[in-house]
Amino acid sequence: MMDMDLELNESEMHLYSRQILLDGWDLEAQEKLKLANILIVGCGGIGCTTAELLARAGVGKISLIDADIIEISNLQRQIAYVEPDIGFYKAEILAKRLQQINPFIQVEHYTSRLDQQNAQMLISQQDLVLDGCDNFATRYLVNQTCTHAQTPLISASAIGFQGQLFMVEGDSACYECLFPKGQQQNESLRCADSGVLATTPNVIASLQAHHALLYLGLGRTPLKQKLLLWDGLTMKQRILAFEKDQDCTNCQLSHTANAD
Repeated sequence: MMDMDLELNESEMHLYSRQILLDGWDLEAQEKLKLANILIVGCGGIGCTTAELLARAGVGKISLIDADIIEISNLQRQIAYVEPDIGFYKAEILAKRLQQINPFIQVEHYTSRLDQQNAQMLISQQDLVLDGCDNFATRYLVNQTCTHAQTPLISASAIGFQGQLFMVEGDSACYECLFPKGQQQNESLRCADSGVLATTPNVIASLQAHHALLYLGLGRTPLKQKLLLWDGLTMKQRILAFEKDQDCTNCQLSHTANAD
């Protein structure tokens, strides 16, 4: 948690008034948001919307990491960017936008890739990590680092007309339990190669941000060890429970590391 004033000032009270008035969400929940640190991995279609919603909601410190620059094809779905932003780093432009949206929060950005050298440093200090990246290598690294650091993770993905979402928290099943590494090496399953409808990542991002608010403000974990599947063609949503894989290499290594 951040070292900052717990109490909301008058301007913040006005800004968040519709949340504070909500049944089931009170001043205490809003103050918990103000003190929260989160890391958003990937500033693309999912990361843009998740970051903006959480900034507007009042999450106190948001860190962004993405090494990509903005291209014209991004503008179809990545709502933080406009044509003059083309050629600039996504993380830098998104950070500026978040600060304009909410001057009461802190925003940090990194224009490098999440890798073995920086993952532990970035993730271990967070209250929650939100993954919306578009490649398996980074997803497995985020999952591995979060489970070893005991940092909660909400993972989201979107492709074509479909999206999925789930949470890793505490000693729960992890991403690798659900998607064993040996079965997920097809990197061609990305928006750049397979296409994506403009709305798909934004629907999933809204659900990811919503879950993040439930967790940070109320301590709720509705998708812990549950996989939410959303189908944009039929407008159907399913939630499937799954168990921890006793043979999961990542969970075994994490258990050993945390026992030492």
